[in-house]
Amino acid sequence: MSLYQTYKKSVVPAIQKELGLKNVMQVPKVTKVVLNAGIGRFIKEANFIDNVEKTLTKITGQKPIRTKAKKAISNFKIREGQEIGVMVTLRGPRMYDFLEKLVKVTFPRVRDFHGISDKAFDGQGNFTIGFKENVAFPEVKMEEIDKIHGLQIIVNTTAKNKVAGKSLLTHLGFPFSKK
Repeated sequence: MSLYQTYKKSVVPAIQKELGLKNVMQVPKVTKVVLNAGIGRFIKEANFIDNVEKTLTKITGQKPIRTKAKKAISNFKIREGQEIGVMVTLRGPRMYDFLEKLVKVTFPRVRDFHGISDKAFDGQGNFTIGFKENVAFPEVKMEEIDKIHGLQIIVNTTAKNKVAGKSLLTHLGFPFSKK
């Protein structure tokens, strides 16, 4: 059974009962997942952004867009309009497939993994996860990459607060640490 079917059949009633919601439409849901990777100190290397783009394409199955600097910052040697990263926005079935793969395959592959911290929620129930290495994803082969880069995953929800957001992600299978 896919993650979306699990959400509809078991997660929605459980959250509705846990949070004391009267209407099914009040139950929070995941609206989108954004993957973001900046190229940082490798900004001078021309082919590095292409490698990051290929990696994100393999991970998500969707072509990323390149992000550009909005204004120049001389201390970081960045000019306005210069490409400084790549990002992908996932919605719908592809988003649920990615979340299922993230929970069941990627998290167990992370080195020294003891659960994710629940401090990464913002005030509206959205959750941010940072990966220092992209090799935790099964699509990325160690032999094929020349430089390891990090990436950021933002899970955007309709939850109104941290409690509702954490409840949703816990029921979807996110392994929060017990601290």
